This record gives sequence, structure tokens and C-alpha cells, in this order.
Amino acid sequence: MHYARQGLITEEMQYVAKRENLSPELIRDEVARGRMIIPANINHTNLEPMAIGIASKCKVNANIGASPNSSNIDEEVAKLNLAVKYGADTVMDLSTGGGNLDEIRTAIINASPVPIGTVPVYQALESVHGTIENLTPDDFLQIIEKHAQQGVDYQTIHAGLLIEHLPLVRNRLTGIVSRGGGILAKWMLHHHKQNPLYTHFDDIIEIFKKYDVSFSLGDSLRPGCTHDASDEAQLAELKTLGQLTRRAWEHDVQVMVEGPGHVPMDQIEFNVKKQMEECSEAPFYVLGPLVTDIAPGYDHITSAIGAAMAGWYGTAMLCYVTPKEHLGLPDAEDVRNGLIAYKIAAHAADIGRQRPGARDRDDELSRARYNFDWNRQFELSLDPDRAKEYHDETLPADIYKTAEFCSMCGPKFCPMQTKVDADALTELEKFLAKEPVKQS
Repeated sequence: MHYARQGLITEEMQYVAKRENLSPELIRDEVARGRMIIPANINHTNLEPMAIGIASKCKVNANIGASPNSSNIDEEVAKLNLAVKYGADTVMDLSTGGGNLDEIRTAIINASPVPIGTVPVYQALESVHGTIENLTPDDFLQIIEKHAQQGVDYQTIHAGLLIEHLPLVRNRLTGIVSRGGGILAKWMLHHHKQNPLYTHFDDIIEIFKKYDVSFSLGDSLRPGCTHDASDEAQLAELKTLGQLTRRAWEHDVQVMVEGPGHVPMDQIEFNVKKQMEECSEAPFYVLGPLVTDIAPGYDHITSAIGAAMAGWYGTAMLCYVTPKEHLGLPDAEDVRNGLIAYKIAAHAADIGRQRPGARDRDDELSRARYNFDWNRQFELSLDPDRAKEYHDETLPADIYKTAEFCSMCGPKFCPMQTKVDADALTELEKFLAKEPVKQS
């Protein structure tokens, strides 16, 4: 942001421009005004720069992370590699246990070509052995700087939750569902003091400036069910997040803003537009949102519906939800299913926003489908392995890779075998011009 505001185009901006098929000048201008970020910590040396913003393609984040009950370094690096394979644009390490958190984080950063995000309050809590009341502002700042030193590209900072916001959750069905927000709420309720991340926000800015870390301003009061969506608590915090966004921009520090959560379909447009208004069009990064609460085990679907709509209305990045949401720690297959659901949502949003070239891959796959070029269909799929696996369950032999049918219609009833050439259509048009078909 500092260089962009001086009118300079950096190597990272050039690289992003090529990836997005946009001009370097547009990238520079969007970064300068805060409507796009390029999360790139100076210590993440193997990073391939990417952009998050309304002018770029809709992005998808995948969450991974070990817990005290499950997983370890090898499993988390395997999840990272799987997420990158299936198209994650960024990955968040949300580890809360299961090993040395610094070692897990370092392994993930060293293995990742995509930006890595973290939530530092998780490790701050671990550093005091889970006793929230013992945390001090210095504990938070030390962990935030440690993550920055290790190469984390963006950090979720729950600085928008103020002590005066807490009474606003009284009428909610699910209260506070943000893990980081819950930690800070308990700290404030115990000490009767203001959120230390808010009172020390300028200190965090200085750390982020030093390492070029981007803010991901956390939504501690995001709704945890559709009943609680768009309520007074959520909107009060959003207003504070807008104020913090502009404070960070005064120091040329990049910001994106996190959003809900659980939101009925009819409120999604309002939420996106409200964030743009309150946060001066800083990139919006939403979890889902889930549009219904009745499908545990299938929340990658309930949320991908909302994610596609949010992306269409202008959300810059979508945080995936896996089938294990609300139920347990995702494994590798859950990561795959959640990520593909969200790549579909993001791509559908890009088509809906009529981004140049967004539908090119769709058109190419449609041509391959019409020409019965099965291998090309697989190649163009978001998940080629799954597409081939499903086709080969019933027609595995190589000869069927050129067959003009699949197992649904069989060899005699596939409608796409009806090939109508241009000459035949021309003759038909001439005939119809002379003798219009009578309607009975």
C-alpha cells in the first residue's frame, strides 16, 4: 500500500496483474485506495503473490489446523498440500494444540506457495495454559509479533469487539460463536476493561508495518445461526471495524474485513453492501454464509449457496466450510469436499459478475462434452480425479474414453448424438420461410 500510494508498481503488483489478466496500473490503484490487498509477509520467501479485492477474481480460503484431540504436523502439511492442489488461494492455520504450535506453523509456511493466515489469540491462550484471566496485553502483542516474524501473511485480529457491545448479545440464540471473540469477551467480563487488542491497536499496526502483514479484522460477533443474523451486536462491531480499517490505512497497512456467518438468503445482499459502506470498500472476507441451520454434515452445501450469492454481490474472498462444520475437526477428504464446493461458488460468482474470461473454461468444457472428449472433460474439471472416478465406476475401459455415450443414457439414447450440421439448418430455415408450421 505504501508504494502504491506513491504511484510505484512493485514486482508483486506486476505478478498479480499477470495472474489476474489486469493492468499493473489497475492493481496499483486498487491497492492504493484499500480496495485490494496483496498479503505478502517479507519473511514468507516462497510465496507466489496473489490479490484479494473486488476487482480481482473471487478467492477461496481453506482452514486447516491441529487440535488437542486430533492431528499433527505431518497431517497438517498434507492438508495444506491437498488444499493447494484443489485451488485454495490462501490457507489459515487455526491450530490450537496437537503439538508445538510454532513448529506446526513454521512447517506450513515453509511448504506453502499461497498466503498463510493465523488467529494469534489461540496461541496467546495456550501460552497461559488456557487461563484466559491471566492474559496481558503484552502476551497478545508478543504472539502477534512472533507470527509476523515466522512469515504469516495476514492475521485475524479481534479488535472490533468492544466491552460495550457485550450486552447486545443478550437476545441471541447462540451468543458469541467466534472462538477468538469468546476469549476476549471472557477477558473483558473478568477484568471489566476494554478489549486489549482495541486499546493496543496502534502497537499492532507498528508490528504489521515492520513485516508487511495484512489485517484480517475479525468479526467476533458474527451470527452463529440465521436467527441472529444482521442484529444490533453484529452491526455495532462492523461499525468499529470500519473505524479500525481507516486507522490502519493511515499507516499504509493493508486490511480486509471478516464477515458472517449464518445469514438467510434475503439478507446477504444487505450484509455485503453494509460492509462496503461501513468499511470504505475494504475487501470483504466471509465464512459461508450458511443460509439454513438444519443440515449438520452438509454445511459445505448450505454455506456454498450463501457464498456464491455473497461473491456475486461483491465479496472478495470466501472462507470454505467443510462437511464437518459444527461436528468435528476436518480430515483430508473433508478439506477436499469443502474446497471444491467453494471453488464452485467463487467461480459461479465470477460468472455472475461477468468478469472478462470467467466463462471461458465453462465453454471449453461444454465443447468437450458435446464432442464426447471425456479426457478433456476430466482435465477441465475442478476435481479431475473425482470426475474420472465417477465415469469409470460403470465404464472403466479405455475404449469408453472415446465413446459417444455415458452410463446414464446408454449408447442409443444420448441426445447429444443428434448432430445437426449448418447446411441442414439452413435448408430447414428455407423450408420454414416458405411453409410455416401449422400450430394445432
